[in-house]
Amino acid sequence: MLDKNTYKNIHSWINGKEHISGEKSYFLKLNPHNLNVLSNTVISSEIEIDNAIDSAKKSFPIWSSFTPIRRGKILYEFVNQIINNKEFLAKIVAKETGKVFSHALGEVEAAISVGQFFAGEGQRLYSRSLTSGMENKHSHTVREPLGICGLIVPANTPIANITWKIFPALICGNSVVLKGSEDSPEIAFELAKLSKNAGIPDGVINTVNGFAEAGKLLVNDPRISLISFTGSTLVGKYIAENAGKRLARVSLELGGKNPLIICDDADLENAVNWCSLSAFSNAGQRCASGSRIIIFSKIYDTFINMFLKKAQSLKLGISDDSDLGPVINLKQFNNILDRIKEAKNDGAKILCGGKKSELKDLKKGLYIEPTIISDISKDAYLSRNEIFGPVVTVYKVNSVHEALELANDSDYGLTSSVHTKNVDRAIWFSHKIRAGVVNINIGTYGSEPHMPFGGFGNSGNGTREPGTEALDVYSELKNIQILVRENLI
Repeated sequence: MLDKNTYKNIHSWINGKEHISGEKSYFLKLNPHNLNVLSNTVISSEIEIDNAIDSAKKSFPIWSSFTPIRRGKILYEFVNQIINNKEFLAKIVAKETGKVFSHALGEVEAAISVGQFFAGEGQRLYSRSLTSGMENKHSHTVREPLGICGLIVPANTPIANITWKIFPALICGNSVVLKGSEDSPEIAFELAKLSKNAGIPDGVINTVNGFAEAGKLLVNDPRISLISFTGSTLVGKYIAENAGKRLARVSLELGGKNPLIICDDADLENAVNWCSLSAFSNAGQRCASGSRIIIFSKIYDTFINMFLKKAQSLKLGISDDSDLGPVINLKQFNNILDRIKEAKNDGAKILCGGKKSELKDLKKGLYIEPTIISDISKDAYLSRNEIFGPVVTVYKVNSVHEALELANDSDYGLTSSVHTKNVDRAIWFSHKIRAGVVNINIGTYGSEPHMPFGGFGNSGNGTREPGTEALDVYSELKNIQILVRENLI
């Protein structure tokens, strides 16, 4: 039997303090670099989750009564707490995800930027005045909070994912119950602790732990006004169906199978660099990962040779000079390798990678070599489904119309990229590609705090986070109309 005192215990954070559960159920968080145990995380019971929601409910009238400007000042202090502890937080992100420390630190910096942006929104919150067809009638809108927000996040960029949701929720005056990922439980807990130091009232931020059952309890609880979820399309559909039964608001940022189109006039060196970053950075664990590369036939061979050379030069590991780390857990690791094997058995060609790393220092970890696959059917599983790993499929096309048709032949529609020197072609593609984000001559990722992010089809339900568009997710609009009675002046 495991001695739970041997490792760090991760609990929930409820009503401004660590909640030591009486439950005996817990799960082990393993280091993806070497499969050593990092921590024991208590699985939140139904009673514990109920307490978290109740705490959020009691704190909501307090936090929502603060003016947006006051909330913004407190959130700036929360940001300062993150800044003062950024190396500490980056170390947690690095060990829980297997990322290079510098990459984890960059993620913390991104979280800081998100916090700063939304703290500043407290000075605006974008209400507006409206004209009226009636004489002496004045109309304006105001934003009001929803209530309790249930936030469910993945582990691929854990601190960025959390702040992406928490900050817009809080600036709008909501309280939150956060279910962090089972693959990154510690970072959620530590962020909640820092919020208390910033002066956020007890109960405004609560965290719970667990697996699908914990998420279901949030989704189905009538006290939860909004469910904001980032993760798989399958789970997103469950949330939409079940939360919809009680007309709860739902924000879904789901998967992607994102195309990169390399035209025959592209800067190939630049294109290769961005394709490599899009496909392999963070071990391909991005919803915005560039996992389908569509290449014009005229430059196909040249591009493939350059891309292979680039992929084979990438270094796996967690040292400062590494390019990508391991995938997050054993289940994902095995699924990726199974899908590669399946594609090979169906006749696809593995141009490079396709297997677990055999490097001495990495054998114990969940490392998969950067993998490029050609000669694969557009209807194959790897062509149509997100697998969240360092795997990319390549396709040859003969025209812009064929490239567009293949790019749009997907149930997803999250991000995309087009590499060309032709402005007309770039604009044409940008309007024709069915995706929420279209990038020209860069990668498929790279959203910034002030930019709306989201997609079409199986990539989401049309909501956008972050940017000012996130305010529409986390607030209600109220229209106030006033008739000025001149006889009383």
